Amino acid sequence: MSRMSSTFSPRGQAGRRRPDPRPWRAPLARAEAAVSPPLARSSDNAAAATATTAVMLPSLAMLLAGHILRDGEVVLLILKPSRWSILLTSLPFAAFVAVAAIAGNLCLEPRNPHLIIEAVAFALAARIMWATLQWMSRLYIMTDFRILKLSGIFSVDVFDCPLRKVRQTRLLYSVRERLWFLGSIEILPTDSNGEPRPPGVWQSVRRPEEVHDRIRAAIARAKSGGTL
Repeated sequence: MSRMSSTFSPRGQAGRRRPDPRPWRAPLARAEAAVSPPLARSSDNAAAATATTAVMLPSLAMLLAGHILRDGEVVLLILKPSRWSILLTSLPFAAFVAVAAIAGNLCLEPRNPHLIIEAVAFALAARIMWATLQWMSRLYIMTDFRILKLSGIFSVDVFDCPLRKVRQTRLLYSVRERLWFLGSIEILPTDSNGEPRPPGVWQSVRRPEEVHDRIRAAIARAKSGGTL
């Protein structure tokens, strides 16, 4: 009786592909390959790759700034309010809704209290959504020539003041902003005749002292005619 020997052939197994135990990695890898450029071998290529990524993924702030800035204008500072401002602006309304819901539940004694809970949740969600839209629409820009504030959800409201026309800047703190280490910067401008104009406020910015110092330094350079 002859022995039959079986040998393992790697060629037979080469055509088989093991199932990926992590199937979610394939679409993630394709997305990363589509967004991230290949690794550069030199510093020049790395800079070009970074610029390519920045172009492929432009931010809303840079898009808005590109439509407003003039030729040759240098951007010194561009920022948005802190995300905590969404919560801070919604707190008074949330407190009012909570008090109204408690009072209505105690006085009216509704048969379906869950309807009050749903109404409160809907009102809070709508208010937070509105605050989020307000946060998204606000943008603060300072160049070597002007200081700007963009706001408005349905129509864009632009506060535009040359640095030479800034009469005074003030650092303001509300009680809610102090709790989150935020602050607001008020810009008091003047017109061509030296008369006061309506102020503009950079609301709820992070590191307000540092931002205020940079604004004051830029205004001093602009008024003295110095270069950056």
